[in-house]
Amino acid sequence: MSRLFVAALFVSSWLLAGAEQACAQAARDGYASPYTLELRFTPQQLLGDLQQGRGDPKLSSEVPYADWYGEAVKRRYTSWGPPARHYPAPQLPNRSADYLRQRVLAVALHYQGRGYQHHHLPDWDPPAGWPWKETAGGRNGQGVDCSNFTAFVYNLALGFKPTGAVGDQSEMKTVPGPGPGASRPVERIELPADRSAWPALLRPADLIFIRGKEDGPVTHVVLWTGEFGKFTDGSSPPQPLILDSTGEGRTDDRGQAIPDGVYLRPAGPTTWYARCASHALRIIPDDAPPAGKRPR
Repeated sequence: MSRLFVAALFVSSWLLAGAEQACAQAARDGYASPYTLELRFTPQQLLGDLQQGRGDPKLSSEVPYADWYGEAVKRRYTSWGPPARHYPAPQLPNRSADYLRQRVLAVALHYQGRGYQHHHLPDWDPPAGWPWKETAGGRNGQGVDCSNFTAFVYNLALGFKPTGAVGDQSEMKTVPGPGPGASRPVERIELPADRSAWPALLRPADLIFIRGKEDGPVTHVVLWTGEFGKFTDGSSPPQPLILDSTGEGRTDDRGQAIPDGVYLRPAGPTTWYARCASHALRIIPDDAPPAGKRPR
């Protein structure tokens, strides 16, 4: 099967909506990412089911969409907004761990360009005057923080619902799912000091947890992209890429400042990501049946 650039081949309405959002954000930020994910499955194979109800952002919470911006939600959930529902296990066309990992990354890339905000849902966009937990973005708006991003992506993609609290997420031994009422063990991976060993040790869509400083507690989480992280021209970047939602202060391999929010970012050995990495967690094991399917 030929390799395809997911970022360039949006073929469904759900994918087009994500592309339009990313382009609008890029226009506001004046930033064009030099990176993409080169995945082996087509967008339709990975994300076709999200054209239906599962991919409708208005159905992403148990709170009815009509109530998202009401006084009851403001009082109960304050600046965080409505919580994510627990999605059921999806019925997927492929059973391999390789497919599942690419699906997680494809879902995550859909949100590229969303800002960095302390919200539960990446598509929740509070009106002026709503309570706001200050972020580097400088104002309230649509967006999501690091651990709510990873939690939502796994939830939407596969029906696994990690907690959105980064410290608790980093210590998960099991993850709820696939779907409500189920759970699965999570594998912890200790990361060696030799960063050159990471690509062989890690799998795409593994969660890597980052300390705020080298001897501090975990404050951040990212998705490892593995072999799929590429420049948009198809060449391989000199550093491995991660996908996360964070504040400003990072630059890409072209020397451009990367805005806050959800973007692909380099994670070479001298970056904060590598210097302050704590450990990784693997939700998709090499040998487990995928979400929504039973082994034959």
